[in-house]
Amino acid sequence: MKIKIGTRGSKLALWQAYYVEEKLKAQNIDTEIIIIETKGDKILDRALSKIGSKGVFTEELEDQLRSGEIDIAVHSAKDLQSELADDLEIVAFTEREKIADVLVSFNTKLSLETDEPFVVGTSSTRRVAMLRHYFPHIKIVDMRGNLQTRLRKLEDGQCDALLLAYAGVHRMGYHDLIAQELSSTKFAPPVGQGCVAIEAAKNLSEEKRIAIRQLINDEVTEKCLIAERAYLRKLQGGCSIPSFGWCIAEEKEGSLSLNMTAGIISLDGQTIVRKHSSASAKNAQLLGETLAQEVLENGGAAILAEIKNA
Repeated sequence: MKIKIGTRGSKLALWQAYYVEEKLKAQNIDTEIIIIETKGDKILDRALSKIGSKGVFTEELEDQLRSGEIDIAVHSAKDLQSELADDLEIVAFTEREKIADVLVSFNTKLSLETDEPFVVGTSSTRRVAMLRHYFPHIKIVDMRGNLQTRLRKLEDGQCDALLLAYAGVHRMGYHDLIAQELSSTKFAPPVGQGCVAIEAAKNLSEEKRIAIRQLINDEVTEKCLIAERAYLRKLQGGCSIPSFGWCIAEEKEGSLSLNMTAGIISLDGQTIVRKHSSASAKNAQLLGETLAQEVLENGGAAILAEIKNA
């Protein structure tokens, strides 16, 4: 059996692909990594919200899943759209890394908590809105590109600091550039942050599907991501929507319980809708959908309408 692994060409995407490959090779499964360039990799002169929120980093990989040129596609779960085509599915989620955002700078004394104004680079509508809400003294510049590209822009002086996911900074070994780790309960992360998702066509052979799930899938993370993705799907959200959501699992009386916080923030940062709920892991999808309905009914629908009009 040979499994062909599709991935984007950035160093972080390749790290994710190699991580999956190592898991498979440890059980003597033959593998091949195939690098595929996506629309999100090609278009770097516009914000993600301006080039579409669905399939920006996945469409080309999904085309090759359908054609059989690759067996699985490896994605950052936060980049994978909440609604997949009927012929595609997620077959595994890796164990989750820390979900926090971090402030990255060559000046590690910087902190968003001080009144000192400085320039932060980010391409995320959620991070921009959160900065406007919690740290209005910060100047924001749009910063697209992979991690290495952004760090080069930082070094060139295009900004004083970057806002990035801890997971990517950690995996690429840039701990020494972390100036501040932000509180997830305040500066809330997006759905899927810190996790790698494995996508496949539904006609993938059962032998390969079983092997991938057994060797790669983390069942606790999977339950959390089912809830988070259900939330985002109900919200009809993507990269252009400043929504957030994270789920934490814990053992309670011999069974797995999920605690989830989710919400949305207006683009100007003025209004945040944040809701929390808990449920048994067996009701993960219902938990996400119920929270989405609460968010929509308590101001989220108005924020979404305003964003779509803009």
